[in-house]
Amino acid sequence: MAKTDYNPFQAARQQFSEVADRLNLGPAMRDYLSAPKQEIHFAIPLTMDDGTTRVFRAFRMIHNDARGPGKGGIRFHPEETADTVRALSMWMTWKCAVVNIPLGGAKGGIVCDIRALSPTEQERLCRGYVRGLYTRVGPNVDVPAPDMMSNAQHMIWMLDEYEALTGQHQPGMITGKPVGLGGSEGRTEATGYGVIYVLTELLGTMGREVAGTTASIQGFGKVAQYAALKFAALGGLVVAVSCWNAADRCSYTVRRSEGCDIEELAGMTDSYGSIDTKQAAAAGYEILPGDDWISQDVDILIPAALENQITVDNVARISDRVKVICEAANGPTSPAADPLLAERGITVVPDFLVNAGGVSCSYFEQVQSNTNHFWTKEEVLGKLEPLMTSAFRSVYKLATERGISLRQAAYDIAVERVANAVHMRGWI
Repeated sequence: MAKTDYNPFQAARQQFSEVADRLNLGPAMRDYLSAPKQEIHFAIPLTMDDGTTRVFRAFRMIHNDARGPGKGGIRFHPEETADTVRALSMWMTWKCAVVNIPLGGAKGGIVCDIRALSPTEQERLCRGYVRGLYTRVGPNVDVPAPDMMSNAQHMIWMLDEYEALTGQHQPGMITGKPVGLGGSEGRTEATGYGVIYVLTELLGTMGREVAGTTASIQGFGKVAQYAALKFAALGGLVVAVSCWNAADRCSYTVRRSEGCDIEELAGMTDSYGSIDTKQAAAAGYEILPGDDWISQDVDILIPAALENQITVDNVARISDRVKVICEAANGPTSPAADPLLAERGITVVPDFLVNAGGVSCSYFEQVQSNTNHFWTKEEVLGKLEPLMTSAFRSVYKLATERGISLRQAAYDIAVERVANAVHMRGWI
């Protein structure tokens, strides 16, 4: 997770406070939007395969649902915290609003190392999570989804438990399900592709194309992999990829100056995004320290892993060649680092715009599940690209008009939409 001296919720509140100042929000609205509307903290007793019992702490938080049901993933991480979930729920509110889909912001988490649990233990944990929440989630209330270290199998276990408890088929209560069981075609690719849709639009404003540019990526989970594949398909060159290595319990940067073969690397990667560095070295890749991804001599940095990865402590390591940081992860840049990047002329495309392809496709899945009518992959991605590009163009237009950063413009659009919804409902 993030460094111990970094509090993501404090960072999220600081970002919101700055927006509230620009929008002249009143004190009641500031107070209401500065914290989750609802928090659920609970414990999941779990019988392990060896007969012992362990207790796992879990969370589900709705930041705001003025624009529609809560929406947000469920993270499995041994260092998950309530403040991380609070921050992520707030960022989900802005993410749904900036791409203008009718959903609010929520997030969930379980403090666990899912990689250390057997499949049967994972199933029992997923079902236990739903038993603790099932009266507080649903297709018209709060719709969970996969996030860090959770996947389609986990989602279908959760759906099955929910339907067993409620006695109804409700496939729209959760998204990220397997295709054929209510899942959407294109969902696997959506977040990563969305990153490159936005990046392509930004480069166009600079008179450039993806073809001929180079990138270094932090992370190699599904988001990073599909972003890298799309980037390469458009003629870009991924020079380096940083990943967590499960065997050694540390991170490495895998580098090839002439460009990484993304499909080759994916073939050396487990389901949690860990590249087998021994295989990579045998295939001719350099194996460097994990934080070397940030110092590569490339045009574009794509942080696609964790929060607080670009900070005042490492901004100086970024090459002078870098002109764009495309935030595929949630909260990868600390607020204090933003002005330093601006001083260096680096354009930062904010996380909740860049990675909104995932929640957008989750919304598509929810619509398909609720109507029992499913679309082809071409139809899904055909709806996703114009949604993402339209959102970017609105943000870019406002940033240009007001002479503010893309992050500030994205926040202004999102927060204003949510505040207006709260006001129109008569809550504030």
